[in-house]
Amino acid sequence: MADKYHDTVAKSSVTVDDSAVAAETAKILEIAGDKHNTPDILKFLFSCVELTSLRSTDSQQSISALVDKVNLFESEHGDLPNVAAICVYPNFAQTVRAVLEVSEVEIACVAGGFPSSQTFPEIKVAETALAVASGADEIDTVINLGDFLDDDWESVTDELGEIKNSCRDHALKVILETGALQTATRVRAAAILSLYSGADFIKTSTGKGYPGATPEAVYVMCKCIKEYFGATGRMAGIKVAGGVSTVADALRYYAVVSAVLGEKWLTPEYFRIGSSNLANELYKTITGKTENFF
Repeated sequence: MADKYHDTVAKSSVTVDDSAVAAETAKILEIAGDKHNTPDILKFLFSCVELTSLRSTDSQQSISALVDKVNLFESEHGDLPNVAAICVYPNFAQTVRAVLEVSEVEIACVAGGFPSSQTFPEIKVAETALAVASGADEIDTVINLGDFLDDDWESVTDELGEIKNSCRDHALKVILETGALQTATRVRAAAILSLYSGADFIKTSTGKGYPGATPEAVYVMCKCIKEYFGATGRMAGIKVAGGVSTVADALRYYAVVSAVLGEKWLTPEYFRIGSSNLANELYKTITGKTENFF
């Protein structure tokens, strides 16, 4: 199919050979070994975590309790960095805003028909606007996989552009759902379309219904971010989510991001990990305590 969307993706030099991607990723992880397993890097990884609660049983009471723990962490562990953000459904943005006392912690909301992206475009735009108006600093939305897989890339980018406009000056994270895309070819295309549609971050997964993040997918996404930066001068972030629950997992993704994107991206402004379980595991490793904090 010949159009500007397919032409833009076709011009990319990011490799889409799955075996080559696997080999390059394995090489990065082998070289990294355990060298990143240091107290400073573990603290940094903690500062990149987005505490996430996206359950059908979420309520104002349960979300308030989660936010209270973030406030308590600030008072009890002022020597440690706090988490980067709290990620909730959009109807809880106002709750988080009312309870949160730590100004450095961002409020992230899923919006736009999460997790399937299967609803009217007008609802996606309206839900995003409502989340922002209710106090969200950041919006996580899922790319329209149906249109993407049907090669209707114009609809994909038009919709993402409208959602980005609805975010106003707030950050938009576009979830590629890499477990559904499966191949490097599709991950590269979805990443490039999202970036050129205005995504401030590209994110691996929803953690709902499909396999989560993999180092290989993150490698391709980082390569796309680096290429996009070279072409536009605009830095976009990477968010890893879906099945990232151990310190070893986090260190693997740190190794990939560090190797491909470099030190400039090693800040919570451009690197995030969505996982409440990881926050507890990092906390226990850093402090030597055995109980969960969050």
